[in-house]
Formats: sequence, structure tokens, C-alpha cells
Amino acid sequence: MSFLILIIGFAFLIKGADVFVEGASSLAKKFNVPSMIIGLTIVAMGTSAPEAAVSVTSSLAGQNDMSVANVVGSNFFNILVVLGVSSIIAKLPVQKDTIKKDTPFLILISVLLLVFGVNLKLGRIEGLALLALFTYFLVNTIKSAKKATENEFLETGETAVAIEIETSSEISLLKTILVSIIGIIGIVIGGDMVVNSATSIATSFGMSANLVGLTIVAVGTSLPEFVTSIVAIKKGETEIAIGNVIGSNLFNILLVLGLAAVINPISMSMLAFIDIVFMVLITLLLYMFMKKRNSLVKKQGIVLVVLYMAYMTYTIIR
Repeated sequence: MSFLILIIGFAFLIKGADVFVEGASSLAKKFNVPSMIIGLTIVAMGTSAPEAAVSVTSSLAGQNDMSVANVVGSNFFNILVVLGVSSIIAKLPVQKDTIKKDTPFLILISVLLLVFGVNLKLGRIEGLALLALFTYFLVNTIKSAKKATENEFLETGETAVAIEIETSSEISLLKTILVSIIGIIGIVIGGDMVVNSATSIATSFGMSANLVGLTIVAVGTSLPEFVTSIVAIKKGETEIAIGNVIGSNLFNILLVLGLAAVINPISMSMLAFIDIVFMVLITLLLYMFMKKRNSLVKKQGIVLVVLYMAYMTYTIIR
């Protein structure tokens, strides 16, 4: 039965991601908002919903290992597999703002999480600090989007108005929002089904909660990011693919772990702390790859995927 639910969950994920990317792209065009911004906010928030659900539920249940392992494992998967496979499929151009602002900010908060975890605890004060940084990131991103839209309008003048009128005639705003919401619902339902069934299958084989959180649950909750990014690339929306991963990793640390720590202070194991160290290192590696060519290419993608396989092998045998 668990295997059947797993397959149905995948179906919900794939169709939900397809519908959601379509709706998010339409919203971006309708309001002249750059696709990168949509990826960093709306798409990232939607695809991070399963991580939030799992970590908050784990925190309420007092299963702190699952909360941390889920977030760290999801961030591993997002960088090494989602971006790795995506860049193998197609070259991913990276915008200047992503290299100068978004990725360095992700490195900063990853290091901050490492500092917070030195004493192997994440208390309510640290959780509130992460939520405050999340608010800052969200407000700053929205301001950047507004500024970019205003600049585009000033540069193009009447042309921008014509484009907006033409776009608005293609599909109504209400329908666009409804399509996006349906996509998110499909992603969340699919992710939940996949996580529950996969966890049931894994625990039947005697795996520990920490290992399940870092592998099965982390991969399950990251499937929305994976499917959404692949679908976005197929549709030519490479900026949404990159923005989705960077935004999701930011949301995972700031919002998901922030909420979990505020609800119930988190005590982490030394193994979890080592995983956070590795997360910081691969985020730095991603930044170096992006900065080298202002894009992610096939060779770099292969390196990322191989690193994921190597670390997962180490995780299972340790």
C-alpha cells in the first residue's frame, strides 16, 4: 500500500509543479516582475511548504533531530541534485544579483546557523533572529522587484504599457492566481504523500529517525523543488529554476528552522552539526561555480551530483 501511495504522490508532485510554474510565470509577465524574483519568493515558498510542514510537526512532537536533518538534507539535495541535474540538462545562466546578493546572503545565514549550533542547541532567541532575517529578506526582495519594475517602465515607456495590456488580455488575474494555488495544493499533497509513504517504507527496514530525516524525508520534501526546477527548464524559465533553489534554501533555514526553534528549542547531535558544516561548504562551492562563468554548466553539475552520492554514502555507513 505504501508503494502505491508513493506513486500517487509523485503524480501529484509532477502535475502540481507543472501547473504552479505556469501560473507563476504568468504572474511574472502580468506584473512585469522578473522571473528570478518570482522564483525567489512565490515558487520558493510554495515548494518549501513540505519542509515547513515536516519540521514544524516534528518540533511539536519533540523530534528535534528530524527538524534539523530535514532542513539540512533538503538543502544538500537542492544544491547538489536539483541544480546539479538541472545544469546537466541545460546551461543555467546566473544573474548578477544572484551572485552579488542572494547567494552571499545564503552563505551568511548558513554560517550563522553554524555559529548558532556550536553549543549543539538552537533556542527561541536564535529562532526569532532567523525569523527576523527572513522578514528582512522578503521585504528587501519585494522592494527590489518593485524597483526593477519601475526602471523597466521608465526605460520602455509606452511599450511597457502595451505589453501589460496584451498580457492581461491573455488570461485573467483571478484565473492566474487560482492556477497557482491549485499547483501549490498539488505540490503539498504530493510531497506529504511521498514523505509519509517513504518514511513508512524506510522505518520498516530499521533506519534511525535522524537517517530517515537526512535522506528519505529530505529527498521527499525536496522533490517539489526538483520537479519544479526541471519543469521550469523545459519551459525555458531557467531563472525560476535557480531562484527556486536559492530561495528554498533561504526559506528552509530562516523560516522553517526559525519557526521550529521558536515552537520548541532544538537540541542537535554532533552528527547534525557536521552536516551543517558540509552544507556551508557546498554553498560556498556553489558560489564559486556561479562566479567563475556567471552560469552553471554540465561539468559543474556532474561534480555536484557526485558529491551528493559520496556524502549520502558516508551518511548511511557512519
